[in-house]
Amino acid sequence: MSEPVFFPLAGPVPLREVAALSGAALPPEADGEAVIRAAAPLESAGPDELAYMDNAKYTEALGTTRARACLVSPRFAARVPAGTIALVTPQPYRGFAKVLARLFPSAARPTSLFAATGVSPGSFVHPTARLEPGVIVDPGVVIGPEAEIGAETVLAAGCVIGPGVRIGRGCAIGANASVLHAFLGNRVIVHGGARIGQDGFGFAMGPGGHLKVPQVGRVIIQDDVEIGANTTIDRGASRDTVVGEGTKIDNLVQIAHNVVIGRHCVIVAQVGISGSTTLEDYVVLGGQVGVVGHLRIGMGAQIAGSSNINKDVPAGARWGGTPAKPVREWFREMTTLKNLAARARDEGSEG
Repeated sequence: MSEPVFFPLAGPVPLREVAALSGAALPPEADGEAVIRAAAPLESAGPDELAYMDNAKYTEALGTTRARACLVSPRFAARVPAGTIALVTPQPYRGFAKVLARLFPSAARPTSLFAATGVSPGSFVHPTARLEPGVIVDPGVVIGPEAEIGAETVLAAGCVIGPGVRIGRGCAIGANASVLHAFLGNRVIVHGGARIGQDGFGFAMGPGGHLKVPQVGRVIIQDDVEIGANTTIDRGASRDTVVGEGTKIDNLVQIAHNVVIGRHCVIVAQVGISGSTTLEDYVVLGGQVGVVGHLRIGMGAQIAGSSNINKDVPAGARWGGTPAKPVREWFREMTTLKNLAARARDEGSEG
């Protein structure tokens, strides 16, 4: 599953620890001291590896796996072959993620690209910047005046931290990312190439030309947020752009000025959120969703991929389509169009 040159193993994990990490029950006959040395898919896992299964599509692969142990939901436990230990848990994938993090700790977040400890000689740190103990700064990093970086944060090669920026403890900023005009909480992950705190797109339009509106707000990113590669988050115009704690943002997402995103939202790749829109807590936006400006998407709403939102969405709603609407209405429209097209085709062939 993994090439060790990229993600070295942290060492074997006893089966009892695998069970504890994943919340699975260890069968009484299983040897808790037997070790798991790696993780792999069902079809390729070997006798010292861990696999998982929670999707009926992989039932056949489960029946023939050679894994030492398999994390499996109760409904599939009886299909685990005799030579494999069934570790039964309601959430196999979540458990598998926890074990992977134990096996491959360096894969969970950006790390130093230079095996650096402390501040590398090839970095550029302004004398007025303040770094707490344990900060790792790779070559090529630029840290501006009066920036503050919390303990155990990693700044990978080539990233830029602007003047006055505050970054909390235990964060990871990936290679060539830039963080300007922003405050980041603790344990924030910013992947390579992301751009945080640049100018928002604001112009006073007019026949004599488009007058640029200075963007004087900030970006506030709360604890435990993860931001994908090449994602952009514009600073606010006259108020702050905010990303709430625990929110996970995929690669290639555009978040415009003054957007407020609640806690524990999920925003998938290529989403575009226009200015001054608010997402309440636990909102999910599928890939390539577009949201026009000045809207509110209510708590827990879920929007299907490739949809376009042009009006407020109620809390808990499930919407899809262009323009987006409740999924049942969307499905009815698609079915009607399909039937009309089929009727027209049939009538045309009869003529």
